[in-house]
Amino acid sequence: MKRVAVKIVFVASIALAGNSLFAQAGKKPVTKPKPKTQTPANNPYATPKDTTKPAPVDVTNPYANPGANGVSNANTGSKTDTIKKPKSNLPYFQMPSSGGGLFDTVKPSLRTDDAVGRIYVRDRTPLAYDYIREDDAVYKQRIWREIDIREKLNQVFGYAADEDNGNQRLISILVNAIRNKDVVAFDASDDRFTTPLTVAEVMKTFGGGIDTFPKLDIDGNKVGYEIRARTIQPDSIYKFRVKEDVIFDKEASRMVVRILGIAPMMKQYASNGQPITEDLVPLFWIYYPDLRPTLAKYQVYNPKNSGARMSWEDLFANRMFSSYITKKSDNNFRDIRLKDYINDPLFRLLEGEKIKEKIFNYEQNLWQY
Repeated sequence: MKRVAVKIVFVASIALAGNSLFAQAGKKPVTKPKPKTQTPANNPYATPKDTTKPAPVDVTNPYANPGANGVSNANTGSKTDTIKKPKSNLPYFQMPSSGGGLFDTVKPSLRTDDAVGRIYVRDRTPLAYDYIREDDAVYKQRIWREIDIREKLNQVFGYAADEDNGNQRLISILVNAIRNKDVVAFDASDDRFTTPLTVAEVMKTFGGGIDTFPKLDIDGNKVGYEIRARTIQPDSIYKFRVKEDVIFDKEASRMVVRILGIAPMMKQYASNGQPITEDLVPLFWIYYPDLRPTLAKYQVYNPKNSGARMSWEDLFANRMFSSYITKKSDNNFRDIRLKDYINDPLFRLLEGEKIKEKIFNYEQNLWQY
């Protein structure tokens, strides 16, 4: 017990001696100081705290959004890079089209613009297809073709004359049929006619729109704004994709070709004017049996004799156009096009000719001479 008491007294004496040493050196025991708030009173370099609430931002007005697209206003406290809001009292002028666009309206003639009465053309209806029984279709193959109107045989597809029923280009006939709601266009992402499109959605596929330009007076002062529709040249659409079935009818003993759909093709461009892809893509699909009554009312240009014109429906029925095959259903397990496994364009054309020859030989080999 005496030894324990001696130890306690010894430790207490050491602690008292240590505190006396710190007191003699003018130092205090080391303690962790609390962080102090930097204010202009104790630190002249401190940034004063902004206790004001930011002003509400009007999301509907781009000129009231501080810091967006380099725009600043009174809410930011900055006077640099300020964009002035255009005057709202300036008038807007709707400018007519200069002509030649795809959506231009063709004015009808106020007098009979033909020495020969052709009233029966408006009432023409196509003949109904012959019914083919499933048991009689002993051979069938699906073919996808592309028609290039730049070829000499297909120049009638781009006949650029205006008549009372509109422009005579095939693309103009298709667009007018859609705008008049005579036919329904389908989404181009699927060639099985699964997703119908509205007229407004079809017009967007062409990449059109409206542009606004400032209108200046003779002194260069802005006096208003001009609204112009983006002109889409009909000649920029120079290819059409055709989907058809080739069937051998055993009852009629002949090969029958039935077109199922037709799609105009166009090169797609980005907002900066650069093409997205070098290949032409379909804009929309039209179910051909629905289009036949419309094509029967339009005549094809005949460069030799204007009095002996056929209808567009007759042209497709008689196969009076030039095309090349881009896809087939025979021996195509992966459902791909010829360009997916044949890189050379010349060899693709030769492969398409082989497909045509194979279909022709199948029909000829059924006969015995």
